[in-house]
Amino acid sequence: MVKQKLTITELALEDRPREKMLLQGIRALSTAELIAILIGSGNRNETAVELSQRILNSAGNNLNQLGKYSVADLTSSFQGIGEAKAISIIAALELGRRRKEDDLPERPRIACSNDIYRIFYPLLVDLPYEEFWILLLNAQNRVINKIRVSQGGVSATYVDIRLILKPAIEHLASGIVLCHNHPSGNINPSGEDNRLTERLHHSAELIGIKVLDHIVVCEHTYYSYADEGKL
Repeated sequence: MVKQKLTITELALEDRPREKMLLQGIRALSTAELIAILIGSGNRNETAVELSQRILNSAGNNLNQLGKYSVADLTSSFQGIGEAKAISIIAALELGRRRKEDDLPERPRIACSNDIYRIFYPLLVDLPYEEFWILLLNAQNRVINKIRVSQGGVSATYVDIRLILKPAIEHLASGIVLCHNHPSGNINPSGEDNRLTERLHHSAELIGIKVLDHIVVCEHTYYSYADEGKL
C-alpha cells in the first residue's frame, strides 16, 4: 500500500510551524519553517516546510543569496510558488535588511573603513547591478546623510561628478565618502573607478570638501582606497 503524503495540517501539532511558534517561541523555528509560515502551503508533492527547505537549499542555505532572487526566479523554479508567495518571501528579506539599517546609531561617527562598510553592506550586498552612493559627513566625521547617486548595469554605473558635489554643497558637508558595489564579487577597483576617484578628489578639494575614502563592497569583504594609501 502506497503511503500518501501528509499535508501540513496532518503533521503533529508540534511540527506545524505556526503552532510550534506559539508553543515554543519564534526561536525554536528553523529558517525553512519561518519561510513556510510566509508561503502558507506547499504543492502536491511537498509540504510548505519541505518546499521552503528546497528553496533554501537552492540558495546554499544562505539568506543573503536568497535575497538576490527575483519574483521570476522563485515562480519559475518552484512549483507551488506563485507571484503572491514570491513577493511575501522577498518582502520579508527586505524587512530584515531594513532592520539591520535601523540598528545603526543615529548620525554615527566614521572612524575607519569598516564603519563605512557596515553602513553600506545591507544596502548593496544583494544587488545584481551596480549602485553608486555617497556618505556626507560633518567636520566631526559624523554622518549627515547617505545618498544614492546612480544605478547601473551588472559591471558598471555612470556617475556624474556634479551629482555628487551638488548635495555635498547643499548639506554643507566637510567630507564625503564614495561607495559602490561589485556584483561580480571582484574586490579590485577598475581603471574607471580609479579615474573617477581621482577626479572627484581633486574637484572636491577645490571647494574645500575632502574625499575621505572610496569603498568597493563585495559579499564578504571590501576594498578601501584610504586603507590602500590611494587617497
